[in-house]
Amino acid sequence: MEKRKDNFKRLAERRTNEVLRRVKILGNCSNRSSYDYSEEEVNKIFAEIEKKIREVKAKFTFPNRDRAFKL
Repeated sequence: MEKRKDNFKRLAERRTNEVLRRVKILGNCSNRSSYDYSEEEVNKIFAEIEKKIREVKAKFTFPNRDRAFKL
């Protein structure tokens, strides 16, 4: 069981740091002297990112085991 936990920690840390690095790089696109963009385009970008974050986070949710049985 420890091997699986160690694997999770190792991969999760590496992948999280990679995502954070890429988000920081995306921030470079905010430079108005180099790029031209609209508020609508920015909203689309972040709406898509937020949507994907919700989808992935949902994969990590644990079922509520305290619910009463129902048919």
